[in-house]
Amino acid sequence: MRTKGNHMLVYILTLGVFGILNTEMGVIGILPIIADNYHVNISTAGLIVSLFALAVAVSGPILPLMFSGMNRKKVMLLVLGIFIVGSLVSAITSNFSVLLIARVVPAFFHPVYCSLAFTVAAASVSKEEASKAVSKVFVGVSAGMVLGVPISSLIATASSIAYAMLFFAAITTVAFVATLLYVPSMPVAGRLSYGTQLSVLRRSVTWLSIAAVIFMNGAVFGVYSYLAEYLKTVTNYAWHTISLMLFLYGVANIVGNMIAGKLLANHALRAVMSYPFVMGVVYILLFIVGQFSVPMFFIILFWGILGGIGGNIAQYWIVSAAPEALEFANGLFLTSANLGTTIGASVCGLFISGISAQYVMLGGILFLLLSIAAIYPRSLIYDRMEASNNAR
Repeated sequence: MRTKGNHMLVYILTLGVFGILNTEMGVIGILPIIADNYHVNISTAGLIVSLFALAVAVSGPILPLMFSGMNRKKVMLLVLGIFIVGSLVSAITSNFSVLLIARVVPAFFHPVYCSLAFTVAAASVSKEEASKAVSKVFVGVSAGMVLGVPISSLIATASSIAYAMLFFAAITTVAFVATLLYVPSMPVAGRLSYGTQLSVLRRSVTWLSIAAVIFMNGAVFGVYSYLAEYLKTVTNYAWHTISLMLFLYGVANIVGNMIAGKLLANHALRAVMSYPFVMGVVYILLFIVGQFSVPMFFIILFWGILGGIGGNIAQYWIVSAAPEALEFANGLFLTSANLGTTIGASVCGLFISGISAQYVMLGGILFLLLSIAAIYPRSLIYDRMEASNNAR
């Protein structure tokens, strides 16, 4: 049964995830300023984003497993503390190498907090309400991605990079204090051994789930990574309109997270199975009417909602394959999602450089087809597993 305490816990977890994602994504809007300030080229400045993502992908299956036996409140405080220190060091350093280290070290602990947030949110409510609780935490993910970029850009432009970094530290500090004061101690009872948790990797259903998430994320973020370029060269939007469209997509993403909780609670399998086909229709429409400004407004709005739903679907698809090892499964989800983003952006970039920006949609459709090839066999195997377990 849900209680007021459960609600507060989920909100604090959402704030913590927002703080961490805000720290990760917020610097995207100030990369040119960072390049000028630290006297490096823009590609070198971009390392603070790409190496952050790489650290998350590498540590995703490892560190959540290592911390799985510790008191969850202490682990959350530790990770939030590391992020606060990283942001403070970033604010005061004048050396780019130090800035890079201050960014990458906390990134290794990113999956620890986020996997715990998903796990604790789901455990704080009934099984039927778990998807809704997790979808609220995903709002923190979307808000961090949507609000972090314009706010940090505004702060850095109006004052300095240091104040933008202090903004990241301030948000994480609020989450730290809220966790310290209002989150109860959460010792782990009946901790699973490392061997038991790792045993989920022996199942084909786990690997098919990982593949599906890589391809689904590749389909969404491979295209989204070049949305600004698409709107500029195909739709011929002005830059201020492009900024508005990116913000619209992000807000729609948050709406999608809210819808996803109810969708997965009531129609989980149907939602997963139909998702690639609905997204495929959106990409076909984007390809056909991409040069028309008014239809693009509504398509981007719907696409943003689907993007928010997709993140929840991806997390559910992996966790449902390994429900007895939730933190490890959430770590696998974070790694898979980051790999999908990286691979998707690389492949879709090839379509742009090889043909034109309009054909980036073909890259998205390719990944959707690959996700179908992983989703449907996984569903069949999982159904057989469930039937076998019920027959015992």
